[in-house]
Amino acid sequence: MASKLAAFAKKNGVRYFLVNFTDLSGIQRSKLVPTSAIATMEAEGAGFGGFAAHLDMTPAHPDMFSVPDPDSVVQLPWRPEVAWVAGDLFMEDAPVEQAPRGVLKNLLAAAEKQGYRLKTGVEAEYHLLSQDGSEISDPHDTQAKPCYDQQAVMRRFDVISEICDAMQDLGWGPYQNDHEDANGQFEMNWEYADALVTADRHAFFKFMVKSIAEKHGLRATFMPKPFAHLTGNGCHMHTSLWDRKGQKNLFADKKDEMGLSPLAYHFLGGVLQHARALCAITNPTVNSYKRINAPVTLSGATWSPNTITYGGNNRTHMVRIPEAGRFELRLADGAANPYLMPAAVLAAGLDGIAGKTDPGKRLDIDMYTEGHRVRGAKKLPLYLLDAIREVGKSRVLRAAMGDEFVDAYLTIKQREWDSYAQHLSAWEREHTLDI
Repeated sequence: MASKLAAFAKKNGVRYFLVNFTDLSGIQRSKLVPTSAIATMEAEGAGFGGFAAHLDMTPAHPDMFSVPDPDSVVQLPWRPEVAWVAGDLFMEDAPVEQAPRGVLKNLLAAAEKQGYRLKTGVEAEYHLLSQDGSEISDPHDTQAKPCYDQQAVMRRFDVISEICDAMQDLGWGPYQNDHEDANGQFEMNWEYADALVTADRHAFFKFMVKSIAEKHGLRATFMPKPFAHLTGNGCHMHTSLWDRKGQKNLFADKKDEMGLSPLAYHFLGGVLQHARALCAITNPTVNSYKRINAPVTLSGATWSPNTITYGGNNRTHMVRIPEAGRFELRLADGAANPYLMPAAVLAAGLDGIAGKTDPGKRLDIDMYTEGHRVRGAKKLPLYLLDAIREVGKSRVLRAAMGDEFVDAYLTIKQREWDSYAQHLSAWEREHTLDI
């Protein structure tokens, strides 16, 4: 069989490939493969030691191989002699069941058997910082309400335009770029697509933003809450189910006030029902909980939820229905794994469809100012440890995402929490030294 990647390289002048995979901590790993060897890698995969990544393996495990998916290949706009390609992980010819991209593909296959095709879009927020990451890169970006600030966005035009030009050249359909609610914070939007396509693009986008920022002497971060007094980085996910051919939006219903079908409401019901467990995946770091449980920021609002509620075109809820045929999950943050986030949401949604789960009453109030009046509204976890425990108890996520994934993920996240708990902070010394 002819190598698709070798043909791609010949056509586009590519000399090297980054054969990539994303681990359970959301870190991208790659081997740099010369074009002369890519046909072999396409057939057999690039070899890795699984223990060296966050996959809950030991040094005794056999070699692991990332088999590149030619459909995901992207030529680096800022270094066109190199191409990036997402891979699927195998060990002794069997899939690595905890590999994030594989988990998503398994969930998508399960949905397809039921006649569903998931389409998603993401709004990935990030900060542009100084090289050492200690402060925002623009000393003049000081407004209390900097969102959509024309001057601030134009002072970073060189970076933003290069990223947007790249997305246009890649055919992603970018349609707007803006300065977000925090000083030094930006967001770029592109067209929605099939969930796997969006996930691959989301992974590449994070790599691209960081790389182009570095090219300009800056540092980009998707950290959920890099500064205590500023709005954190969200990763809002727009979600809809379509028919198997991807031609009919099954979430759309003109008869409904909000334009959603009964199927959409059941899917939404599943997401709300499993929201506390979802947090361990959509908000996967210790720092994540300083965003969703944050006090009011300098701008006057955190723009992140802390209760499990939904509303219409209202950004103060965990789920927003901006228009007919889709909903926006506002829970996830910049640390969310591009593959595990849609996989977990799909697992929860399919369970909601199976059980015809009622999402309950829509709330159209301002949850930031009136949320305390809502009786019975469930709260999101306060800490990563709480979310980890919820995943451990979730039979639904375990059944849908697999024992291997859940066990490995819990191990890694518990280890992360333990490391955080063992850290002695300056605050502790300041407030406890003289007790």
